[in-house]
Amino acid sequence: MRAAGPEACRRFIEFFVATIRNPNTREAYARATGRFLTWAERGGLKSFRDIEPVLVAGYIEQMGTTHSRPTCKQHLAAIGRLFGWLVTGGVLASNPAASVRGPSHVVRRGSTPVLTAEEARQLLDSIATDDLAGLRDRALIATMLFTFARVSAALGVAVGDYYPEGKRWWLRLREKGGKVHQLPVHHTAEEYLDEYIDAAGIREQPHSPLFQSINAAGLLTGRPLGRGHALRMIKRRARRADLSTSTCCHTFRATGITAYLSNGGTLERAQAIAAHESPRTTKLYDRTSDAITLDEIERIQI
Repeated sequence: MRAAGPEACRRFIEFFVATIRNPNTREAYARATGRFLTWAERGGLKSFRDIEPVLVAGYIEQMGTTHSRPTCKQHLAAIGRLFGWLVTGGVLASNPAASVRGPSHVVRRGSTPVLTAEEARQLLDSIATDDLAGLRDRALIATMLFTFARVSAALGVAVGDYYPEGKRWWLRLREKGGKVHQLPVHHTAEEYLDEYIDAAGIREQPHSPLFQSINAAGLLTGRPLGRGHALRMIKRRARRADLSTSTCCHTFRATGITAYLSNGGTLERAQAIAAHESPRTTKLYDRTSDAITLDEIERIQI
């Protein structure tokens, strides 16, 4: 990149700093473009100005032998956006990734592990609440379960984002793209949140992270719980509750949506609660049809 000159370097850095606001997307795109440029350099490429569509296509083709189709499509999208940015900045004459077709990938059912309503209750009831960590973990899981929130949105909640309005308590979530999403809180989640907040003594600290890490002494650190720590906690809690170790942060989003639809909720309302742009995305989390699959197959009597 340095060989391309200072203007190219500046434009390259601007792409990640100025055009991508979501830190998770920024990290993923940096990893994808960095991997491609390293691969091209190892292949003898002297300047990215020499990159042609056939090179990008070859990279995606080779990557398809070791990575999934969604991963290949994400990497191609990252490469294409980067080169498009360089074109608009006058660094490149054309986008070498624009004409490259990614692998076809049609998803009608998501792969996120889903718990039944009974398993979700089993998990919540299995968490001991005689210490602050237990109260925090139960409140966090309930928040994701009853609001369909992504883990990053749940962990980004401040104490002041849990607030009363009329007779109900509401939660303010910041979802992808900076979208502010406000929801009334389910009575079970409200109970768990209140118990945790009162035990932690943070109700009068509106700007503090709601879900904080806990030190060896069992006290809040004032720092938000990280996504990696949240995932490890969920794996540990699921294992102790004798549930599948495939249970992950996203499980509660899918479980909540499925439970809602199973009890007569509509897809349109589920989409609004989950803050999805498209109902097709919400449908990926719907596993209400899974329960009848085996019964229907058994009708084939031969």
